[in-house]
Amino acid sequence: MYSIIDIESNGAGYRNECIIDIAIYRYDGQKITDQFISLVNPESDITPFVQKLTNITPKMVKTAPKFHEIAKRIIEITQNTTLVGHNIDFDYRMLRQSFKRLGYDFQTSTLDTIPLAKKMIPDEVSYSLGKLVKSLGIPLTNHHRAEGDARATLELFKLLISKDTENEIIQKQHDETNAKTYINKIKVLTQDLPNEKGFVYFQNEDGKIILSDYVQDINKFSKKVFNSKSKKWEQIQKDVEQINYELTGTDIIAKLILNSKNIKKREVFPFGLYFRNNKYIVEKNKLNKAERPILKFRSFTQGTKAVQFIGLQEEFNDLNAFLKKIDFRKRSELWLGQGRKLGEKLFLIIENGKVISYGFYELFTQIQTLSKISKLKIDLPLSSTDLHNDLQLALLRGDFETLPLPK
Repeated sequence: MYSIIDIESNGAGYRNECIIDIAIYRYDGQKITDQFISLVNPESDITPFVQKLTNITPKMVKTAPKFHEIAKRIIEITQNTTLVGHNIDFDYRMLRQSFKRLGYDFQTSTLDTIPLAKKMIPDEVSYSLGKLVKSLGIPLTNHHRAEGDARATLELFKLLISKDTENEIIQKQHDETNAKTYINKIKVLTQDLPNEKGFVYFQNEDGKIILSDYVQDINKFSKKVFNSKSKKWEQIQKDVEQINYELTGTDIIAKLILNSKNIKKREVFPFGLYFRNNKYIVEKNKLNKAERPILKFRSFTQGTKAVQFIGLQEEFNDLNAFLKKIDFRKRSELWLGQGRKLGEKLFLIIENGKVISYGFYELFTQIQTLSKISKLKIDLPLSSTDLHNDLQLALLRGDFETLPLPK
């Protein structure tokens, strides 16, 4: 049994997309036995590009069912089937992340018509769905709409099956479903990892952490470990059986968590901000060892962005005004900023210019009293890493709301 699927998304950033159109045909190898076609309310914007491509407008999806309202139907129609699609990785990822938002782990075997077509119909100019089916004489109506593309994919799949005289498709489906290959291992372990900052934990079969690190992109880092030919990763690649992660949202939160665990992580700030001839510039710190930078940066790009921001503030033409803005050495305040995820806030307790504790709270939580904060806060050890430069940059960007310490 197969489920031929096509999905259109709202065009949001990678892993933030939402389904706006879905079509599934359940196919037993001979005939369609069931089908499900629906627009979906993404509960978010549809990009102008996607609106032009699909002709799906916000007005059209306004009264459409939301994903949670069709989730059960999708499970029913795909149950005990292999999910088939043209570039199936996209459709499968869209389903998995949509179900994940509901707290459900959607899993099924998959089959991609692109590599199958390349093998059974070689020498085509293009293997994009539109050009391929046109070349093969397969009708395609409403291209870039789920119903039309799914139906064309079904007809393509029928053709591939008919050309599959040696039953390679059935064998490939069996092999992929039951494979324990290294490539499958990478795919399974990394398919849901986010492209966000955070701590990543590689664990072995017994759940023991065999590698942990703070990284800028959890998904990219994990794939880099798997694809590395370096000997230092060989044992990790062999032993890892699960990957867990902890999102941090910002570098400041990551440092706070490291500090709370009393873990030292050396940081390099090769570039600095300098004020010369009434002008802010960024250059390598080693060029002038006698002059201390006003701020330090991890990269030249980070520095140039800061200079651009400073240039937009007329008050910062006066260096003293700028230094006063980012100075908090004597401050005792409560700082509120963005948390690790949507709907969460970070708070910092600063005494005499030093972060002594931090914590997180949901947006609906009231934290107006010190007694309330004390129940949520995480104290930092006296030996904690200096956050001064990071907090100055945050002040410059306006990342925090600063308030007097509540009583």
